[in-house]
Amino acid sequence: MDQAQRAFLEALTSAPSPSGYEQPVRKVYADYTAGFADAVRSDTHGNVIAVRNSDGAPRLMFAGHCDELGFQVNYIDDRGYIYFNTIGGHDAGLVPGRRVVIHSANGPVPGVTGRRAIHLTPASERGKPAKIDNIWIDAAVRDKEEAEKLVRVGDPVTYDVALQDLRNGVVAGRALDNKVGTWVVGEALRRVDSARLQASVHAVATVQEEIGLRGAETSAYGLAPQVAVAVDVTHATDHPNVDKKTAGDVTLGGGPTISRGPNFNPVVVDKLIEAAEALDMPWQLEAAARGTGTDANAIQLSRAGVPTGLVSVPLRYMHTPAEVVALADANNAAALLAEFANRLTPTDDFTP
Repeated sequence: MDQAQRAFLEALTSAPSPSGYEQPVRKVYADYTAGFADAVRSDTHGNVIAVRNSDGAPRLMFAGHCDELGFQVNYIDDRGYIYFNTIGGHDAGLVPGRRVVIHSANGPVPGVTGRRAIHLTPASERGKPAKIDNIWIDAAVRDKEEAEKLVRVGDPVTYDVALQDLRNGVVAGRALDNKVGTWVVGEALRRVDSARLQASVHAVATVQEEIGLRGAETSAYGLAPQVAVAVDVTHATDHPNVDKKTAGDVTLGGGPTISRGPNFNPVVVDKLIEAAEALDMPWQLEAAARGTGTDANAIQLSRAGVPTGLVSVPLRYMHTPAEVVALADANNAAALLAEFANRLTPTDDFTP
């Protein structure tokens, strides 16, 4: 990953994008892809669509969702403590004691998530699961009046965590699910070979995946792709307390995964595998016995059905403020998608 590509990933992961509030990360994606796409546009839902070779065939859609888990201001009490709803699937036990940012019309407002200290908790209540309605945001205001000058009900909130290098090409940060997928589809679009490319490639930063695959549903309907590949993260299972017999065997740094199962067109799967083998790159297989909770599910079921595949970047500690990925896996995922696009022809038949 060169300096420009790293800067793109850092910009994506620093831009706030709770589902429904993705404007900052959408701008990062649009600005980056404008440097090599034939055209970049946003639809009325907020999906950002960058295209190369718009008159080509078949019409190929890459989808990586750009939204992240977050919170939403719901209530401000008389002392100025801010209560919130969750956006997406949180583990409530991980929420207290975090630095957060409220993204208001007045600019970013820093705060911390507070909860009664263990010392002040009755012994009968200790060890019980945290509940969101017993956690608040402390923005160090004097009262409700001061808080309401800073924030409004409905404002989005994100964790205040920057991308951090660990070692051996591994990084940690918030929202790598799935800003790394947004990075992959943008990079894949940049890397396609114009001399080989026959397909029309539409790389979409989809919105609102975490609350129901909503952006993938609307963008796929609008684009009516003839073939598609979604890019997301998947659980790396190379850490303690995971049963690989049920969760599968996925290794961080072992390459992107290619999924097999009823959500995925077998011809698309075979072509993804052929592309990976042609590149002589590391890759892994993953099984999904039913529809997945990814954009691939919404795209496959769009209109009369879309031949769809799923490429995933292995990730540890999903839906936490400290998600972990190997940059090499993201880099290889982008190379894989670009090669897949390069190899498509107008005569390809995706009938199973």
